[in-house]
Amino acid sequence: MLEKWGRQCTYCGAKNVPLEIEHIKPKSKGGSNRVSNLTIACRKCNEKKGNRSIEDFLKRKPFVLKRIKAQTKKSLKDTAAVNATRYAIGNALKTFDLHVTCWSGGRTKFNRTQQKYPKDHWIDAACVGETGANVFIPKTLKPLTITAVGHGSRQMCRVDQYGFPRTTAKKQKVVKGFQTGDIVKAVVTKGKKIGTYIGRVAVRTSGFFNIERFVTSFLRKMGQRRGLVGNIANDYKALMVTVI
Repeated sequence: MLEKWGRQCTYCGAKNVPLEIEHIKPKSKGGSNRVSNLTIACRKCNEKKGNRSIEDFLKRKPFVLKRIKAQTKKSLKDTAAVNATRYAIGNALKTFDLHVTCWSGGRTKFNRTQQKYPKDHWIDAACVGETGANVFIPKTLKPLTITAVGHGSRQMCRVDQYGFPRTTAKKQKVVKGFQTGDIVKAVVTKGKKIGTYIGRVAVRTSGFFNIERFVTSFLRKMGQRRGLVGNIANDYKALMVTVI
């Protein structure tokens, strides 16, 4: 239900608030408990609608009414496939005599909102299941920020503003043992770019690589600045090694 309705109140669009299951056609007027007749709403909208028909409740919001009626017909087969896979994995793990418990995202959100913690992935991880019902997270605690940057892309070549190729496709993804996305340390001993550079490498078949430098507190003390260093040759002028 949360996934189907975008994890927000169907009627007003409120997010990050406690949500309740709502009957689109009230049970008092013949509505059923079928998934196609269920949605989610905040407490305020749920009480305001009461046992009124959705057409009456949203008579001044025709676009919202049209969206809801279209959404009720949306298939949940993808969600069902994910849930079936999750339970299959859980049952397989239990055969190894491991203590395995399964909890829903709704329980995680309930734990987090009850403890008045802000929405964040690392906070959600601490609020999962029974053990997440009473956790202490100091306001001064900050997670290690890590960004996934990938290793290259599926794009075969660069294109111009009109979408036409302006370069040829690379014949090989790994060049001299490195590939785009590797974190490397390059020690340049000759030429105009003498120095030590640590960062994310972008490879070229020519053997001249670009290194996008990043700065941590340690590297800042060492004198490294953020920026792009181009055309670092992986040859006798520079020693390049992968650090991650």
